Amino acid sequence: MIRKDIPFSAEEYQRRLGRTRIAMEAAGLDVMFVTDPSNMAWLTGYDGWSFYVHQGVIVLKDADPVWWGRGMDANGALRTVWMGDDRILGYDDGFVQSIERHPMQDLALRLADLGHEASRIGVEMENYYYSAKAHEALTTALPRAEIMDATALVNWQRAVKSDEELVFMRRAARISEQIIDGLIDRVEAGVPKNEVVAHAYADAIRGADGHWGDYPAIVPMLPSGIDATAPHLTWNGREFAGGEATFFEIAGCYRRYHAPFCRTIFLGDPPDDIRRAEAALASGLEAGLDAARAGNRACDIANALNDHLRRAGIDRNGRCGYSIGLSYPPDWGERTISLRPEDQTVLMPGMTFHFMPGLWMRDWGLEITESIHIRETGPAETLCNRPRKMFVKEHEQAVPRPIDIGGPYRLPDDIIAVESGDDGLPGEPPVGSGRQN
Repeated sequence: MIRKDIPFSAEEYQRRLGRTRIAMEAAGLDVMFVTDPSNMAWLTGYDGWSFYVHQGVIVLKDADPVWWGRGMDANGALRTVWMGDDRILGYDDGFVQSIERHPMQDLALRLADLGHEASRIGVEMENYYYSAKAHEALTTALPRAEIMDATALVNWQRAVKSDEELVFMRRAARISEQIIDGLIDRVEAGVPKNEVVAHAYADAIRGADGHWGDYPAIVPMLPSGIDATAPHLTWNGREFAGGEATFFEIAGCYRRYHAPFCRTIFLGDPPDDIRRAEAALASGLEAGLDAARAGNRACDIANALNDHLRRAGIDRNGRCGYSIGLSYPPDWGERTISLRPEDQTVLMPGMTFHFMPGLWMRDWGLEITESIHIRETGPAETLCNRPRKMFVKEHEQAVPRPIDIGGPYRLPDDIIAVESGDDGLPGEPPVGSGRQN
């Protein structure tokens, strides 16, 4: 007999299925085909690196869900989903990456067998895993059906976490802390970035407090110096250098649940503009955390942060956070709620977010972030517990920033879009700060 590895209780899966069915009814759907692997896992427990081929879960109103996917991956479904073996359907491998036929033709036959040849079928059209070709093939194979866009229908049911889910997220947070602790200890001038990342991955997979670590949905990001003006660069073999800030965006992961966590390390004596930005960001984070209360709105967090940043002369654009939980590559966000001035979503107990107000300035970047949980009362709980600051490792030799380099190789002002020495922050650098205007 196959031993199943199911993460949650039967009651938890029935709760999730019930919420999804209510949302389907409200949307006028008879059946739903779910392709987002995070939604597949949330509904059924399925866990496997098979999302590079067509697969999905068929959610019905009055019967257990059906896992559908590549035939060889059906063996993984047998070991990870809570449903009975008869609810697992695999398609022939001849469909895989074929230019002559498409897996959706097999899915159409399965839906017809289930009595849904002419039903209202919801699909996740705005999704990494449901291609334009898949949609064309499905609609062609089911001409009597009404294929309806149900993007994020399941995602929204995941917004409020159960107690069982919060246990997993707190385990992920312990791993996040371990990764950051290791980075602070190992990052030194002259150490290659790839060596540090290798240790970070070891910390992530080794786990913490007796709980193993899963692979995160996003790889570590750690740009330094002027490269840190770009938020999504990964690593290379370059050595860390003195006089530079490097931010580290990582996440511990336990059974697909993430706790993203960012901290910045400066090697040497930070210039005054970065110090002032750090102080503004820290106070903005505190204000945002205080606004992150049940009954408030997502925009209240963003507005509290932005008010503090503007007082410091920092005009930050873009959202400052997003809903998190269970996820698969290429993203650890849930793609629902955003912490931005326009988002009026009411905060509810059990919601979890990555409060992520990164600053990507003209010639440096700074990230200090928190994964947070909206509590029944009071301000948000931070899932990780480490000092909310930029970590400074002194006695590292400084390397001049491009804005400060003179001579024939100095970057032109029209490229960096500011006058030399103008950091965009109010106030003058103090004497002896190491900054030359």
